[in-house]
Amino acid sequence: MNRRHFLQSTSAIAASFGFPAILSSASPNSMLQVASIGVHRMGGNTMRSVASHKKVKIVSICDVDAKHLGLAAKDFPEASQHKDWRELLAKSADKFDAVTIGTPDHSHAGPCVTALRAKKHVYLQKPMAPTLHECRVITEEAKKAGVVTQLGNQGRSSIEARMTVEIIRSGAIGKVKEVIMWENKPLNWWPKNTTLRPQGDAIPEGLDWDLWCGVRAPVPYLADTYHPQNWRAWFDFGCGEMGDMGCHHFDTTFDALKLAQPTRARLTHGGSSGPLWGEKRIVEIDFEGTDFTAEDTFRLTWNDGGVDPDMTKVKMPKVLTMFPASGTFFVGTEGAIFKPYGQRPFVLPEESFTADKYPKLKGQDHYHDWVDAILEGRKSCGDFTHGGPLTESVLVGTITDRFPGQWLEFDRETCKISNHEAANKLVKRDYRDGWKIEGLG
Repeated sequence: MNRRHFLQSTSAIAASFGFPAILSSASPNSMLQVASIGVHRMGGNTMRSVASHKKVKIVSICDVDAKHLGLAAKDFPEASQHKDWRELLAKSADKFDAVTIGTPDHSHAGPCVTALRAKKHVYLQKPMAPTLHECRVITEEAKKAGVVTQLGNQGRSSIEARMTVEIIRSGAIGKVKEVIMWENKPLNWWPKNTTLRPQGDAIPEGLDWDLWCGVRAPVPYLADTYHPQNWRAWFDFGCGEMGDMGCHHFDTTFDALKLAQPTRARLTHGGSSGPLWGEKRIVEIDFEGTDFTAEDTFRLTWNDGGVDPDMTKVKMPKVLTMFPASGTFFVGTEGAIFKPYGQRPFVLPEESFTADKYPKLKGQDHYHDWVDAILEGRKSCGDFTHGGPLTESVLVGTITDRFPGQWLEFDRETCKISNHEAANKLVKRDYRDGWKIEGLG
């Protein structure tokens, strides 16, 4: 199929699904032209995973660190190179159709919203953004743009997660009464240095530190503190452990029970007040009940940082000999599900749910699903209509880190913490001069 016929056919499909023209940039090879912003670590993995699709060509790469940019250029030598995403989107947007974003959390919303307003399809790593306001704007802009979006909670596409959703919706454990989650793997990204000094260290060659700080007020560069992987521990740049892993853990529960954003949340253990997030926490989050819950209200409890879940409620399958570092326990009216993170679910009691009763599912590539959705003119499996409310649910929980023991009530219609003025001030954070984006920050 030549380029002209490819464009005509994909545009026709897009129109039938209400999407804009799929491919807008001129290309002789009928490939989906993709730009990648943030091309190292998880951003690099995202870029390469998307690029493994036979219909994708990476045409532009962008990173504030020249070292990271150089490594990416070895794999994509023909791609144009940029260090400022604003310049990339302002000057080269006509050269690509879609964007992957794998930057630190504080740098998610700016390029995402700008790309959406330019009608670009977007793959955005989780969490969607570090503030509730940014998430809400991203979700609304995606709806207006009519493009194909995907949140980077890759576990959503796994057989194990999809199997769990299917089992719960089938009623195998009855109505769900409660869900308990724990994430106790080592914090390998915690900074080696947590002492902030006014006098910065020498900035590594090739790193544009001002661009790295982006929308946040600039801070002195300190070795082993922020870049390249320690930023998520800091309140100004990341979302802590719950923000890091929450979208992965919450997704199955959120999907299976068809939840909306929570009504309230409370931190019962842990907390923080300085520049760092707390290293451990227990958070209770309440939701309105659904057709899949036992009551009109539903509670999810999150544990992390080495804090074990309530073992009077959690029951281990007989076939497991070690308690996993990460997992979820679903308490139902007629049974339970024990699901180690990244592994298959175990329906309890085991003798009531034999191996032949587990759903038989095929695998799905989360990255390729986004590409295929673009080419086919359909929604992806983790589009922002799902990813936005999911991330907001996690962020309501993270805000409790600053207000231990206090119930924070969330008004999802207005996107505000309705009962706590100080907490509500964390819903939105202003961007610094030179980085302001209309309606965003």
